[in-house]
Amino acid sequence: MTAPGDKLRCDACPVMCFIAPGQTGACDRYANEDGRIVRTDPVVMLSHALDRGDRTVPFAARVWDGEPFPADTFVTGIGAGTTYPDYKPAPFIVSSRVEGADMVTVVTEAIFSYCSVKVKIDTDRHLGPEGATVRVEGEAIGHVMTAEYGSQMLSLGGVHHLTSGSKAEGRVTCATLLALCNCEPAELAIDGGSVVTVQAGKPPVVDGVRERRMRVGCGSATIGMFAVQWKDLVDEVVVVDDHITGVVSEHQAGKVIGWDPTGIRIKGHRSTPGRYFRVSEPGLGWGGTKLTDPLDILGEWNPKKGARPGLTLLMVSTTGEEYAYYVLDADLCPQPAPLPEALRPSVALIEENCEPSLCTVLFMGGAGGSLRAGVTQNPVRLTRSVQARETRLTSGGADCYVWPGGGITFMVDVTRLPPGSFGYVPTPALVAPLEFSLPRAQYLALGGHDGAIRDLDRVQAEGGEYATTAKLTSWLGGAE
Repeated sequence: MTAPGDKLRCDACPVMCFIAPGQTGACDRYANEDGRIVRTDPVVMLSHALDRGDRTVPFAARVWDGEPFPADTFVTGIGAGTTYPDYKPAPFIVSSRVEGADMVTVVTEAIFSYCSVKVKIDTDRHLGPEGATVRVEGEAIGHVMTAEYGSQMLSLGGVHHLTSGSKAEGRVTCATLLALCNCEPAELAIDGGSVVTVQAGKPPVVDGVRERRMRVGCGSATIGMFAVQWKDLVDEVVVVDDHITGVVSEHQAGKVIGWDPTGIRIKGHRSTPGRYFRVSEPGLGWGGTKLTDPLDILGEWNPKKGARPGLTLLMVSTTGEEYAYYVLDADLCPQPAPLPEALRPSVALIEENCEPSLCTVLFMGGAGGSLRAGVTQNPVRLTRSVQARETRLTSGGADCYVWPGGGITFMVDVTRLPPGSFGYVPTPALVAPLEFSLPRAQYLALGGHDGAIRDLDRVQAEGGEYATTAKLTSWLGGAE
């Protein structure tokens, strides 16, 4: 037996803190309250009935106001506590009736050393070479992945950064992942590239400049979409892009609508007609190139193929943010001129068709043994049930994408979870909420913890005490 003045050992994670009365453990998520280990955060419940306003219902027995729950209340893993060290049932195994079906939702907070975030940054700016190391406070926390259509992808975290490097690397990696997963900003420095501030659902800030738009498409796609808008208003259009720069007079779209040749010459690797690769190195200039003067990509004009004094030229980026208008002089050299009013709507149309530049953060984790053992006494059956979509997996109430293949590897958009859903333990590792929902009969067939099932009323009555070893018998439905 423990006295109220004794320190208590918390076994919610491998750190196993000894917590003095009135104090919290190293994670600030569990405390010694009057000789009991309790959670410091309330369990969060969701209700679709509240979608018109605040859709989260905070709950813990010690603070709940006694109002009845809405009929469609869904218990989440946020604030629920963990199943560590493996043998305990999940903190909440809740029975409910859903459209007449007898359902069970198993709720826990999982400890993830094997986890990462995948970041999608909408920009045509060059952030850094593929494979380049991403750093925070000088510590390596991830790397640059592939460039996708109008976006740059990063992979941050993972078990090697969290636990296989120095203590500083693990600490900084964990803190950065936690901030990003809780929709807070993080400043990332990319080797050989830019410094980028990333925040889920917000525009990226690249080298101090906030991005506004992601490109409407590559230069070739832009030509295809808007060639008709330029016909008979300008003699030539070049859409500058890091990937494919488009030239309307040579492009198939121009040919189809009867565009005359202009004798233009582009410095770059010609792909198919009107499409040029490698007109410039990647950078922060026009269309994600290093260009500050788009004329740098032009060679000598050929009068035998249509070049003539007075020929007009529009050069524009794939977001419409950079544009310039020129007229060829007597020596066939482009001279800057004011953009005609007739062309302004076409440039504005490119901008209008560019979506806002945003950052997307997906948390990715693999559900391991301790988590699955908290759900069922035969963990492989849970894996098979999730993969077969018999068991629905959610994180903080948000639907997850479950990767095919072995194990339970999932991804979730962090903006779909209530604020502050993610935590950490100092091992270091992230803590994320998970919920497994399935019919009660199927849950029992998995080898589920029948004696730990409670209905919502019982959950409300018993509330927030953490299941330490001393309390295990009550969690299993027995006497203390």
